[in-house]
Amino acid sequence: MRLSEIANKEIIDFEKGERLGVLGQTDVLFDEHTGEIHAFVVPTSRWYQLNRKDKEVTVYWQQIKKIGQDMIIIET
Repeated sequence: MRLSEIANKEIIDFEKGERLGVLGQTDVLFDEHTGEIHAFVVPTSRWYQLNRKDKEVTVYWQQIKKIGQDMIIIET
């Protein structure tokens, strides 16, 4: 599967039922010799009143349970 085929899919945490972000807005950690993807670094922004909270969530390839047409289901 190519990265372009899974780009722009929403990443959903199965356990929390929470949307983590969109795959097209992530950084990819991969093995430069084999091209194998190890993890996605997903930036998450949350708005609480007037304060913006930024953080990143690392999703490892082993955490991906299902890749559907519109979303990627992960288990943390």
